[in-house]
Amino acid sequence: MKKIKIALIAMLAIFVFSGCTFKKSDENIIKVNNTVITKNDFDKAYETVASNNMFSQMGIDLKNDNNNVFTLMMREKVISELMVKALLNDEMEKRKITVSKEELDKAAKEIINKFGTKEQFMQILKTNGVNYSKFEQDLEEEIKLKKFVDSIAMVSIGEAEAKKYYNENQDKFKYPQRVRASHILISANPEQIKAKLREQNKDITDEELNKKTEEEMQALKKKAESLYSQVKKSPSSFAKLAKENSQDSTSAVRGGDLGFFSKDEMVEPFASKAFSMQPNTISEVIQTPYGYHIIKVTDRAEAGTLSFEQSKKDIIAYLEGQDKVDILKNKIEELRKNAKIEFYNEDYNPENLQKKIKEAAKDNPQIQDTFGGQSAQEKK
Repeated sequence: MKKIKIALIAMLAIFVFSGCTFKKSDENIIKVNNTVITKNDFDKAYETVASNNMFSQMGIDLKNDNNNVFTLMMREKVISELMVKALLNDEMEKRKITVSKEELDKAAKEIINKFGTKEQFMQILKTNGVNYSKFEQDLEEEIKLKKFVDSIAMVSIGEAEAKKYYNENQDKFKYPQRVRASHILISANPEQIKAKLREQNKDITDEELNKKTEEEMQALKKKAESLYSQVKKSPSSFAKLAKENSQDSTSAVRGGDLGFFSKDEMVEPFASKAFSMQPNTISEVIQTPYGYHIIKVTDRAEAGTLSFEQSKKDIIAYLEGQDKVDILKNKIEELRKNAKIEFYNEDYNPENLQKKIKEAAKDNPQIQDTFGGQSAQEKK
């Protein structure tokens, strides 16, 4: 499983939330120009973030600890994104930016093809708790955002500019030794199991909680070891067993195939084990923070350097993307400066949350080192 990095705010992930609409029966918390953001809007958006397994796997509870520094940071992130979305929606409506069904279907097809068949893609959505309608809704908003940026300024990067970037950044095109591997994952995270058990029984003692957690971990390990026994007996059944049993839904539909990866792209001890193996060999059960894995290495590739021709398309896409992000940032700042913003509830004012974040981070040097003591708003 690839390493997780927490980003304070992703400019192009603005449209992951439901729209901001006026609801008379709901508490209004912020007004951005003529758009009212309600507490229900915030709660729905925050629930999307807080329910991400990434946080529970890291032992971070975003739902129950309101004064946790991560909780405060995510609250500010969600509020900031809702405010930015309100500004952008208003501006896009003025510019009459829409997405046709043909455009949406074409973009959806391109994405689905990357995952294989539509059936495989639907299974991945289901495993991640996303229905197809929500996928289409988010995709439509992404296309609108791209059209919006193009309506401000068209970006075009030529081959000469791409070649200049390639020549000046040679280190970026060197790649380390890589391994291609497949795996079968049985998810097993002690913190996640504890949270689930405590939710089921609020009165459980710490001793009982630890005991039950260990029992569940051992049961999951036995399941992984049983699968390993089947694979060891019949190595050719690996892909079939991965499809039927692996809880890494993205790779499971491909028979567990993770593709090529470098050592630093994978969590330990998965990385060390995979790179110690030869092609067509299968590992015993190993444990990572994600659970229990059985690894099958299928290929290896030595280190090297990509040529300009191999890299040109990606360089152009990268440089155009950078320019578009800068255009979007500048436009958002312009819209923000000219906007009329009212806070009906000061608990949802980013400035107040920034103060709480700084206070909560005082006793946590690791947080200060990681985030520089700054909030999402301050980093913009």
